[in-house]
Amino acid sequence: MRSTRGPAMDADDTNVPPRGPLAGVRVIEMDALGPVPYCALLLVGMGADVVHVARPKASDPLAGIDITRQGRPSVDVDLKAPDGVAFVRRLAASADIFLEGSRPGAMERLGIGPKDLAAANPRLVYGRMTGWGQNGPLSHTAGHDINYIALSGALSTIGRPGERPVPPLNLVGDYGGGALFLAMGVLAALLEARRSGRGQVVDAAMVDGSASLMTLFYGLAAFGKWSETRGTNFLDGGAPWYDTYETADGRYVAVGAVEEPFWLVLLSGLRINPDELPRRTDKEGWPRIRAELAKAFRSRTRDEWEAHFSATDACVSPVLTLAEAALHPHLVERRTFRMGNGVMQPAPAPRFDYPAPLPETAGNIALADALARWEDAST
Repeated sequence: MRSTRGPAMDADDTNVPPRGPLAGVRVIEMDALGPVPYCALLLVGMGADVVHVARPKASDPLAGIDITRQGRPSVDVDLKAPDGVAFVRRLAASADIFLEGSRPGAMERLGIGPKDLAAANPRLVYGRMTGWGQNGPLSHTAGHDINYIALSGALSTIGRPGERPVPPLNLVGDYGGGALFLAMGVLAALLEARRSGRGQVVDAAMVDGSASLMTLFYGLAAFGKWSETRGTNFLDGGAPWYDTYETADGRYVAVGAVEEPFWLVLLSGLRINPDELPRRTDKEGWPRIRAELAKAFRSRTRDEWEAHFSATDACVSPVLTLAEAALHPHLVERRTFRMGNGVMQPAPAPRFDYPAPLPETAGNIALADALARWEDAST
């Protein structure tokens, strides 16, 4: 039957209570760093009911300042004690998704591995987040984002020619290749579990996810369209029309005028005659083109260039600081940022017609209260 539903409804529609598309989905988040709490936050932002199982008195340098850990209650559990393990097993019996980020075998040694929990809840989706994966020569060794993206090939492509590779924060391994792939994996497995009644283990490895993010570039390299000399290609800052430029006030603009029509708009705005420049297909001419663009951009301030190009397709944007981004008119209108728990922070993404309430601090709860949340609702 064809849907009679019209365009996307306003998120403030009073006829639909704010619940989110994952309303009713129960998630256990075992204590971990980086991608696991961020994955949990994404699920919270879509309406999932997440309970964070924390280690009591654990030394955590990010405690109280990591806002990826907001929006769900936390319960302190000693997993070295039989009562603690029994609690997790009992909680998992009513859960839909279980998230953990320990080294392979750690959960099994505690008695809360996939087989242990599936015995009481065969529908449970067990999400495992590691850097190296559940198998392989490196699976039991330590590492961080920079190590995983180094091995996947991603790190080698980021930086200026003749200089060292530059770590792109921990966006590519921890969050892009880790948390997002974990979230996608457990939600796909949840759909399967609801169809078949059978849960499964999701093995999400940051080295795999960061390699997957590089799919386009592996393909380009295979066909001779991508140089392994970083900073010399059309999407890594090598092309003068895809780079950043300093402005008169010492700040920067980003230029992404890849397609020819956008390139011509850019040159017109900079008052550069395209007929006086080398052909764009001639890499030997790129340094001269870059010099002309750099000279032009140094003639005005960043904000002046933003105003100059704002109504055009020149693909020029100001490079904003974290504080500035939250105040940009476009992001203000879209409510891309919000104030929560006294901190300006990104709002949940993506957007839905019927969103979940915005996550706030939930605090610690007692073991009995954590069990009652789900067990009482199941009866």
